[in-house]
Amino acid sequence: MHRLLTALLILGLGLGGAAQAAGLVKKFSPHSVGETMDRLEKVVNDKGLTVFLRIDHQANAKKIGLQMPESQVLIFGNPKMGTLIMQGNPAAGLDLPLRVVVYSSDDGRTWVAYHDPREIGETFGLQGNKALTKAEGALGKLTGAAVR
Repeated sequence: MHRLLTALLILGLGLGGAAQAAGLVKKFSPHSVGETMDRLEKVVNDKGLTVFLRIDHQANAKKIGLQMPESQVLIFGNPKMGTLIMQGNPAAGLDLPLRVVVYSSDDGRTWVAYHDPREIGETFGLQGNKALTKAEGALGKLTGAAVR
């Protein structure tokens, strides 16, 4: 019994920092937050997608006298694909354009995270939507290129 409790405690402690919300895809990056985001923005542009906005949360926090670890969000997409998704359910616009966050965890490691398009499909009743399926593949490839 003591061994079981010890094992459960070790497992629980080991997962504490890695807990992740359902529907969230998270990837480790060997690069800094800025370099990872630069790499992501470049590959997004190279693929002909539209970058709508890049937000630096840490810089915005500093402007109001607060501190936080590095965190940047890239908002981007393909208006045609987004329209095809929203034609199925306009409320899906809550998750469009696509967003990817790159941030530094408490231990200094860099992470890339985004909502899984399959989860978006389930949330808005769009399972099997071809545009969402393409978005899933594209996000995997784009973020994969950024963290290489």
